[in-house]
Amino acid sequence: MILAPGVARIASGSPPPAGSGGNLSPASPGHLSSAGFSNYRCAATGASATRTFRPSGAVSDGAADDTNAIQAAIDAASSSGGGTVRLGAGTFLIDGHLVMKNNVRLTGAGPATIIKAGPGFLSSTGPDGGYPLITTAGASNVTISNLTADQSGNVLNGNANPGARFSAFLIDLRDSRNVLASGVYTRNPFTYSIAVVGSSGFCVIHCHTEVTSSGRYNGLDGIHVLDSHTGQVIQNHVDQRIGQDGDDGLVAHTISAPVYDVLYAGNTVRGGNYGDGMQLAVGNYPVYDLTIRDNDFYGSPFGIRTGYYATGTGGAVHNVEITGNDIHDLVPGAAFPRGGNAVDIGGFGAIGPVTFVAVTSNVTCHAGAIIVVPGQGNIAAGNLNCPR
Repeated sequence: MILAPGVARIASGSPPPAGSGGNLSPASPGHLSSAGFSNYRCAATGASATRTFRPSGAVSDGAADDTNAIQAAIDAASSSGGGTVRLGAGTFLIDGHLVMKNNVRLTGAGPATIIKAGPGFLSSTGPDGGYPLITTAGASNVTISNLTADQSGNVLNGNANPGARFSAFLIDLRDSRNVLASGVYTRNPFTYSIAVVGSSGFCVIHCHTEVTSSGRYNGLDGIHVLDSHTGQVIQNHVDQRIGQDGDDGLVAHTISAPVYDVLYAGNTVRGGNYGDGMQLAVGNYPVYDLTIRDNDFYGSPFGIRTGYYATGTGGAVHNVEITGNDIHDLVPGAAFPRGGNAVDIGGFGAIGPVTFVAVTSNVTCHAGAIIVVPGQGNIAAGNLNCPR
């Protein structure tokens, strides 16, 4: 491999670098609060009220528009101090955009409860623009659980309004506190499947995303954390490469605010033809205090990497721990036809400093190199290469 000037290739299985004292974690003290989160249990509790509200008039036949009936139940639950809007199995067609309210849980009976974009879905936009199927839109103490969210991108033309496609997202956890997405299956997206935007105290757990389309869209990320902090993305199954349109599986992305104190753990992730297993997508705000551990990344062009977008000196990456991941069987794609690496931190145009990044105890198989740019406190040690 030919490396760019100033880039250090640290081979898998190498000992700790001189002067590290064998320390396999970032050297800067008092950081990485994300490391204290559980791999298996959410710190966010979401909605706690238990009174049940059933949407009067909703017909799960996949034909009638159930938007108003479901929205009325959400509104009534919130107005009563909180509650659970419970949907049975079947297909609930919506031509609008469901807006969650404070202290409300929207839940189904599992994947057989399908909320599906109807033929009139693109005729209006959500409260923040775009075409969310469900958005939290500033609500706090919210849960979305045990259902399938189908954006109908295989039937509808999600490119009809190009400016709106990335204004809001399929499951849109936006400007909220204490918000939980659990057991949500996403299908036929034409934008990011599950996005956490401008929020804090969040958890995305036991969700399943997939991209099956080919030649219709681009930029189809799985679970995308944008301008948010203090949360968990745990125990999810992300497959962006059943079709050819998928992009990154997991993302930490800064545009208008930093991303920090987030744990990504226990996820099984296949990034898409155009992306990575996970990308730290850095704008002119920092990405820091991330823990990426015990995930299974496979089948994408890159495993975990940094990407830089309109980045200034404020776009730092620091105090990031990447540990215990299995990164294997990477496959070249449209974005990287020559393939990529298991881990590549600080490449692709870093301007801000990259410091206190620890890449330790990962296993790589048919996945290229582990690369971390030189920087204060950066280490890559104890990683194993396991040819298959």
